[in-house]
Amino acid sequence: MTKGAAPDVTGFAGFPDQQGRFFRALAKNQNREWFLAHKHEYEQGWAAPMRVLLEEVLTKVARTFPEHELGDPKVFRIFRDVRFARDKSPYKTHVAGYLPLARTERRLPGPVVLYLHLGTDTYVGAGHWMMDPAQLERYRAALLDERRGAELERILAKLAKSGFTVGSHHSLKKVPRGVDPEHPRAELLKRKGLVVEFPGFSRGMIVSRVLVDWLVKQTKAAAPLVEWLARATG
Repeated sequence: MTKGAAPDVTGFAGFPDQQGRFFRALAKNQNREWFLAHKHEYEQGWAAPMRVLLEEVLTKVARTFPEHELGDPKVFRIFRDVRFARDKSPYKTHVAGYLPLARTERRLPGPVVLYLHLGTDTYVGAGHWMMDPAQLERYRAALLDERRGAELERILAKLAKSGFTVGSHHSLKKVPRGVDPEHPRAELLKRKGLVVEFPGFSRGMIVSRVLVDWLVKQTKAAAPLVEWLARATG
């Protein structure tokens, strides 16, 4: 294990290397024997630090969300669900985790405060990636409401000026039925989810505590969007 790879009592100390060599090797060795022989590299170098990192960010951003309590951090399993997939590779080639809003009942996921994905590819962002039909209906109703829709526009405009990029799981080619194609929020109404990717990410950050401060800063900046989505789709 290289310096900075394992968590310590003071908090997040970094992931093993900025290139994600473990995941690049795993991509070439998608078999149980190889994974079991190298499982400790994943657990100690990636999964455990991810948990520590998310816990630390949670303590630093919780007060930024006055309307909603935050839930416990989640780290995804490395095993892929291949039941309906053409690609039967058993292992993901990344580690991923997120900070959710607290749930008072068991239901489909809502917007997340922070999503972090590191490996052969990377993504860092926040928002609601894919809405279920009821959530999507409420989201569109909020957009069509002049006050709430204008509020979201202001939030996104401010984030865009800071370098955040808007995205979603899927977007329609046309506006939903019954909506004016020239509606000022037509592009947002086409989306079936709404997320922002954080600006300025560098792989070099992941091997040190620099990543903590950067995540905290960007998560706080995106908080108004997450709060808006929680109010709109909850």
